[in-house]
Amino acid sequence: MLQSNSLFTDVESNVVGTSAVVIYSPSAKTHKRFPEGVVEVYASEDEARAHADPARNRHAAIASGPARSSEGIKLFYLVRWLD
Repeated sequence: MLQSNSLFTDVESNVVGTSAVVIYSPSAKTHKRFPEGVVEVYASEDEARAHADPARNRHAAIASGPARSSEGIKLFYLVRWLD
């Protein structure tokens, strides 16, 4: 599975950041939230685009998170697609 990097989350204040990511999902264009296990965080939009591979269901996006859901799962929320 893919891993996330939570460096952009301010642990002390629980502020959730927005970052460039690559999301693995066969039906990525239909969902608006994704578990952290299918999200990779990158330093820039260009870097996320470089690691995206839509043919392999890896889509570049801007997402906020991770944020803990009411079920206790850490989720990323889609802001916009980059590819």
